[in-house]
Amino acid sequence: MRTVLVVLFDDVQSLDVTGPMEVFAGAEKLAPGTYRIRTASLDGSPVRTSSGLTLVPDSTLADAPAPHTLLVPGGPGARGPDPRLTDWLREHGPRAERLVSVCTGALVLAEAGLLDGRRATTHWAYCEKFASDHPAVTVDPDPIYVRDGHVSTSAGVTSGIDLALALVEEDLGRDAALTIARHLVVFLRRPGNQAQFSAQLAAQTACREPLREVQQWITEHPGDDLAVESLAARARLSPRHFARAFRAETGMTPGRYVDRVRLEHARRLMEDTGDGIEEISRASGYGTPEAMRRAFFKTLGTAPAEYRRRFRPAPATGAR
Repeated sequence: MRTVLVVLFDDVQSLDVTGPMEVFAGAEKLAPGTYRIRTASLDGSPVRTSSGLTLVPDSTLADAPAPHTLLVPGGPGARGPDPRLTDWLREHGPRAERLVSVCTGALVLAEAGLLDGRRATTHWAYCEKFASDHPAVTVDPDPIYVRDGHVSTSAGVTSGIDLALALVEEDLGRDAALTIARHLVVFLRRPGNQAQFSAQLAAQTACREPLREVQQWITEHPGDDLAVESLAARARLSPRHFARAFRAETGMTPGRYVDRVRLEHARRLMEDTGDGIEEISRASGYGTPEAMRRAFFKTLGTAPAEYRRRFRPAPATGAR
């Protein structure tokens, strides 16, 4: 039995706690005797989450069982952790077989010196400060989670569910993780190196209506001619003016935005349909399977066929 110990503190983000706990609890129901889930705070007192929810821990940290998986959630309370908590983590963190953080919980691990020399991530809004405050940590702002040896860090909030599913898959296999994901009505499909944002969220929404319309057009027509000249004509601007205005208002170049939209579209088709790779490459605007393969390798580190094998959900055998 693997003990999963979740650390609680005031101003913790409630979903950072409950999201992964629901995943591990689902796994325990599926395979009884697999996980023992416990929560603990410094003195065993209830904690108030950042949303106002009160959580009652099972014990003090001092009385908590030795964990197999030690999970530190994030939230406002993680951005100025109690020194007693970092001291406890500094002593006990290295003893855990798996050390896990969700969102800004990575900042607490870093304060305890547990991420030095490792690659890690956190919520996108805190990556820059994270890197500045902890130069011994290699901070990667893009992935939804990063696994470096026995230490795993995840990005904002719901990515903790993705990471917990990956850990359950490691322990119990893909079928078990898929069953839990379907029960929670989430998808076991986001690889750790998937960007924290979709293309639409990664870019700011343009202020001017013609540019917003172009953004929407790109999203709805990834297989069309999306060269700057064509997009500029749609916005009724010169190519140079369009490219400059698009970058100023969205925070990325038109080409970068198009690349993200096409990859996201291709990824969805690989996950959700049985269409062939050649058909998907055309529909997503790549033109050839080789061009799509290069895009997948560059961003996701894997070939389209391997991506489909790993992340397309298996057909459900029945629903209740």
